[in-house]
Amino acid sequence: MTKKLKSFLKFFLPSLLGMILFMLPIKDGRDITIPIAVLSKYGQDMLEDHMNLILILLISFSAIGAILYKLCKKMNIGSKITDNGMMKALFEVNGLWLSLRIISAVFALIVYKESYVSAIYSSDTGGLVYHDLLPILFCIFFLAGILLPLLLNFGLLELAGTLLIGIMRPVFKLPGRSAIDAIASWLGDGTIGVLLTSKQYEEGFYTAREACVIGTNFSLVSITFSLVVINTVGLPNMFIPFYLTVTFACIIAAIVIPKLPPLSNKRDQLFNGEMVEDRDEIPKEERTVRHGLRLAMKQADSQKIVKSVFFDGMKNVLEMWIAIIPIVMAIGTIALLLAEYTPFFRVLGLPFVPFLHILGIPDAVTASGTLFAGFADMLLPSVMIASVESELTRFVIAAVSVSQLIYLSEVGALLLASKIPVKLSELFLIFIERTIIALPIIAIIAHLLF
Repeated sequence: MTKKLKSFLKFFLPSLLGMILFMLPIKDGRDITIPIAVLSKYGQDMLEDHMNLILILLISFSAIGAILYKLCKKMNIGSKITDNGMMKALFEVNGLWLSLRIISAVFALIVYKESYVSAIYSSDTGGLVYHDLLPILFCIFFLAGILLPLLLNFGLLELAGTLLIGIMRPVFKLPGRSAIDAIASWLGDGTIGVLLTSKQYEEGFYTAREACVIGTNFSLVSITFSLVVINTVGLPNMFIPFYLTVTFACIIAAIVIPKLPPLSNKRDQLFNGEMVEDRDEIPKEERTVRHGLRLAMKQADSQKIVKSVFFDGMKNVLEMWIAIIPIVMAIGTIALLLAEYTPFFRVLGLPFVPFLHILGIPDAVTASGTLFAGFADMLLPSVMIASVESELTRFVIAAVSVSQLIYLSEVGALLLASKIPVKLSELFLIFIERTIIALPIIAIIAHLLF
């Protein structure tokens, strides 16, 4: 076997397996999904009887570990532990994130025991996050952590970046490889897109601006979850026009929003602090495909398969379990408590009533109360609007909720817990911008459909 063929196979075989696992559409019953999601579901079923205990132990370990690490560092004891790279990655957090880990442990204990505060362990708030969302994340994080290197480390993104730069750079001002994030989200789950983006940013392939733009505009809602949304509002027969409408609104938003603050204020600075310019240049004397393959094979040659997939993969898994799951529990529960037990999001939606009237949306007052509920959880607006008689209103609110993308019970919390440099206030502003841009587009299309 020649060296060139060996390099090609080292690129091609792991990348092909990664594409099959993360990007190949398959049918699971009546749903369209991807193999990694099916494996995740299988894992949830296997661990179903033990998941509650696993989650409470994991979240408690995250909080207690962070407290002990901070105490050891403050008292200058156990330097071998506090200086360890893995321990730093897992437990070195600032005051805010430590507080959230502690709050998460308290919430998790209340839900686990189903006692003390019924508002927190309710199936509409903490119970929803703990029982419905965290088991999915637990299994997806394990599989994605172990298997994402197949997609990331063996040259596929180098090839995709070269081939797709002609679309992604002029239209979205992003590297070509960012298209992979969008496809993985679209076919699988928005969380996979966030994980991909965060990992690429940490490894120096995206700048701060690019990571923020991709994380907030390309972590698309999966086809599977979109089916759940359209069924919730009682319009399953409208799925195809619904999803095409959402896709169109998201493309327009992804073109416009990066040109507005706060994303326009983000710098083209790498994770290590280095400032960079466009790195997707293709030599004029070299053909695009050949250049992409050369870069892909060079990347594959630099990898050791066992180390890359298993050792680095398990490190990724531990970091996601310990750092992200508690934050999702804390932020998701707080957001759902606000949505369920306070008029907070309904009051925020009141300024949209005249806007909805202008767009000709029936039941404008009821509809306005759902617009900001999507910041807490993407399914909430559809649940809140399901009883409204107007099909047009139900279609518009369902489509807007999916187009908003950023919701704190999952994607928003993941973005905040990741290394992507975006703040809660910035996420809220981007959420508003997405709403303002998507709403008129969806309303116009809805009037043509109904």
